[in-house]
Amino acid sequence: MIPRLLASVCLALSASALPAAASAPAPTLAQAASGLSFEAYLELLKARARAEGVSRETIERMTAGLTPNERVIRLDRNQPGSATTQGFPPIAPYIATHVNAERIASGRAVYRQHRDQLARIERETGVPGAIIVAIFGHETSYGRVKGDFDLARSLATLAWEGRRRALFEGEFIALLKIADKGYARSQLVGSYAGAFGNPQFLPSVYLRLAKDGDGDGRVDIFTSRPDTFASIANYFRDAGWRPEQPWGVRALVPAGFDVDAYKNRLVAPLCPRVHERHSVWKTVAEWRALGVVAQGGLADKVMVSLFQPDGPGTPAWLLTGNYRAILEYNCSNYYAMSVGLLADEIVN
Repeated sequence: MIPRLLASVCLALSASALPAAASAPAPTLAQAASGLSFEAYLELLKARARAEGVSRETIERMTAGLTPNERVIRLDRNQPGSATTQGFPPIAPYIATHVNAERIASGRAVYRQHRDQLARIERETGVPGAIIVAIFGHETSYGRVKGDFDLARSLATLAWEGRRRALFEGEFIALLKIADKGYARSQLVGSYAGAFGNPQFLPSVYLRLAKDGDGDGRVDIFTSRPDTFASIANYFRDAGWRPEQPWGVRALVPAGFDVDAYKNRLVAPLCPRVHERHSVWKTVAEWRALGVVAQGGLADKVMVSLFQPDGPGTPAWLLTGNYRAILEYNCSNYYAMSVGLLADEIVN
């Protein structure tokens, strides 16, 4: 939902940015922004930030000299749309690239270095340390690659461009609220679409779920590994991670088994092409009765979905509800599988 402009927001705008009819009702931000220059639209964003309590000093330092970033617009428009992509590339090559020897070795080193702290977080949240480290590795190569786009410029550009205005307006305002906590604009850099820090959180996610893991009173997901780990764990706890249950296990599928006969016919409200590749949900015992045998520790009553992404005769998995928690982080089977498999390798 796009927030309504408050009367104080409209009064703060310059005359050139206001509708001609002074008596017209206050428009929504999206309506008011339609057709405006970047500079005029930025005034709308600044006014909204003031209305939501961001200090004038922060607003000015975060918006000084902002111009649209055409590269950001090109990158965003070039993202493949799941609704139009035909077919699915095989998953095995993706796994081979993203769960490689270097990433496994680095993950094991991080896990060993922070074993005690990760164990404490797992006791508190139920989220395995290996999953936390796998996200850290997959998102930023264990903190080495975090992006260098000016987040204020990127988010203002994407909000102004308008295809997903409601999303990026909110993220821009959230970024200013983070800056108001004392972060310099030079530190607030990340991906072209606004994700930042070791776990690549969007600003709104940071405000909602980032946690202070080292007790210093500051939530630093840029350089603090304790804060990074605690924040990732809190994200998964919020997504419904079930303690003491794996994300999934390998499954033995009998020759000639018709996986498509058990295809999920329901249309998921979010990321439907991701979920349409999974089977219906059955208990481990029900799958075993059909000849599909779990190759890991799963109780008979656990509900799981069968996933054989590359077709008959290729590896298959039984996925638990925790796999869907990984999909909450990034709605892609390629991503979720590589995170799960990397986590398994980290603790093996």
